[in-house]
Amino acid sequence: MSVSTHGLRVHRGPQVLRAAVELFSSMRFAIALLTVICIASIIGTVLKQHESINNYVNQFGPFWAELFRAARLDSVYSAWWFLLILLFLVISTTLCIARNTPRIFIDLKTFKEGIRAQSLKAFGQRAESRLDEAPAAAANRIGQLLVSGGWKVKLQQREAAGGHAEAGWMVAARAGGAHKLGYIAAHSAIVLVCIGGLLDGDLVVRAQTWFNGKSVFTGGGMIADVPAQHRLSPRNPTFRGNILVPEGAQGSVAILQQSDGVLLQELPFSIELKKFIVDYYSTGMPKLFASEVVLHDRETGEQVPARIEVNHPASYKGVEIYQSSFDDGGSKVKLKAVPVAAAAKPFDVEGVIGGPSTEITNGREKLTLEYAALRVINVENFADGGAMGSGADVRKVDLRHDIESRLGAANKTSKPKVLRNIGPSIGYKLRDAAGQAREYQNYMVPVDTGDGQPVFLLGMREKPEEPFRYLRVPADEQGSMDSFVRMRTALADADTRNRAVERYIAKAVDPKRPEMAEQLRVSAARALALFAGSERAKADAATLGGWQAIAEFMEANVPEAERERAGAVLVRILNDVLFEVLNLSRESAGLAALPSDEKSQAFLTQAVLAISDAYFYPAPVAMMMTDFTQVQASVFQVARAPGKNVVYLGCLLLIIGIFAMLYVRERRLWVWLTPDGAGSGDNTTAATMAFSVNRKTIDSDREFEHLKHKLLALKKEGPASP
Repeated sequence: MSVSTHGLRVHRGPQVLRAAVELFSSMRFAIALLTVICIASIIGTVLKQHESINNYVNQFGPFWAELFRAARLDSVYSAWWFLLILLFLVISTTLCIARNTPRIFIDLKTFKEGIRAQSLKAFGQRAESRLDEAPAAAANRIGQLLVSGGWKVKLQQREAAGGHAEAGWMVAARAGGAHKLGYIAAHSAIVLVCIGGLLDGDLVVRAQTWFNGKSVFTGGGMIADVPAQHRLSPRNPTFRGNILVPEGAQGSVAILQQSDGVLLQELPFSIELKKFIVDYYSTGMPKLFASEVVLHDRETGEQVPARIEVNHPASYKGVEIYQSSFDDGGSKVKLKAVPVAAAAKPFDVEGVIGGPSTEITNGREKLTLEYAALRVINVENFADGGAMGSGADVRKVDLRHDIESRLGAANKTSKPKVLRNIGPSIGYKLRDAAGQAREYQNYMVPVDTGDGQPVFLLGMREKPEEPFRYLRVPADEQGSMDSFVRMRTALADADTRNRAVERYIAKAVDPKRPEMAEQLRVSAARALALFAGSERAKADAATLGGWQAIAEFMEANVPEAERERAGAVLVRILNDVLFEVLNLSRESAGLAALPSDEKSQAFLTQAVLAISDAYFYPAPVAMMMTDFTQVQASVFQVARAPGKNVVYLGCLLLIIGIFAMLYVRERRLWVWLTPDGAGSGDNTTAATMAFSVNRKTIDSDREFEHLKHKLLALKKEGPASP
């Protein structure tokens, strides 16, 4: 019993090894690995890679965000399991090549001339004929014809005493051996591409964090202050990262984005951006952006000028420098806080895009102002219903219609786009004490959205994935927001509201009917107070003022059957009273009152809409840009990719291999020649020909017919053997 167990122990190791080799070198195992790699590549293409966890939470929710992070789906191509699959695919394909290549080369050298003559009758494509020549002469003639046709030929003379049933000549020929070489080329290509992917992927970088004492940096601050353990040597054999260089500045450290932070890659040179060039299409999309740079060698001090464009990289010391995109390089901006809430006060600030934030205190709370972006060119769609379409008319009776979307863009239509550049804009964030931030985008100059009244567009959104919603503030005759601000302030003053009501009564009431004055005075004062936010429509109303307050008042106090007629009257009264408020605010500033004409009415309409919408605006002030000094920056992708040439070679072999396997047919031909005893004399030969092809097609049938005619002088298919 012990001997048997000992024997099992002796043989178990080789059996397990043999089984493992069989598994790894099998076609099914390789196909399974390729399937997993394809699925992972699809995920890596669809799902944005190396994003922050907050972006995944906002887009997919916390559950899926944590799942993506746990499975490393947010960094597929550098995930340990993806690299392990690539490694196993290399091993599997290499073993497959190692097992089959010797057989292939042996098969390419053999003509299989020893095949039995009787076996030829089992082939599907065969022919028989009688030739008027001796077997030896026929063998030499057929062999020469095949050689001239590109075949490789071997002749074998057989004796009856040599173990064969009868004497004769066997002509064995083969062609299309490149088909099997295509198998080797295609499988070698897979190995080379995978090796190139491992070399140019994150494997080498990750290995340095595993074995070389490097670690991912997760903090913030200046690049120069990052410790050495987060920096990779300029001699790093492979990397791919990004570097941002402002105009007039230099950069020599690239950022390698990792799923859990960043690594800093020291470059053997520094990039100085002399000039950034950008040109735009009419749609506002960049048509061309290029960088004129000087590369400074950090060892020799050599300076190499270069121009880098999209698809035209520069190369220096084995590092390719690509034009990836462009960004702001620290533009200086001057902003003026324009009051949107009645209690807010104006003030001026200066800042740098991407620079330190500013603490502001105005009205309701303390806020942090973050300077996010400066856009000099903004091309928007001004077709009817486009993102910048005009707002609704205040004279509409349906006061609740689109109240919620008054700050937002109009619905999309299928009408042609009308594109216009509406000038510079400033993007900023206001962050509250709890750390929550809202994003704003305000345009520097007023824009005519199609109704003849220029407006300032003040954009706002709660989350980065949402579109901006716009508050449209009318520009006065001086092209400023001053008239709107004065009117907003005057509306909040009770004395000004009373004076406006009295002016309206004096103009609207017929002196012959004084009994109407008091009733109209009460209605006008109540409506104006509701609009100004000084009186709630009902006890539990959440709306501060504007048209929403008027609508809630109508719903609470007017029967539904009379609501439309009463609403129309109330809108007309309120419109006239607000016009008096506007003129009173102008008079207090020493300006002439506006005439009651179409132009003044257009300004009043938009101003009233803006005041109503301002109750939904989530900030007390809007930061308007008054001046800026633009500084542009180029974003370069720098890469050292030693596996690139390996991948190119693999792609070339893959093309050759696939072409050989698809378009080259391996063919073999045998012709058995024996003396024909039924003929007259010794110069008559019985010939049997068999043809074999790895892939039977119409072309192979034609070739067989051609060979029969050429070798055996048969114009039609020979008689079938029983």
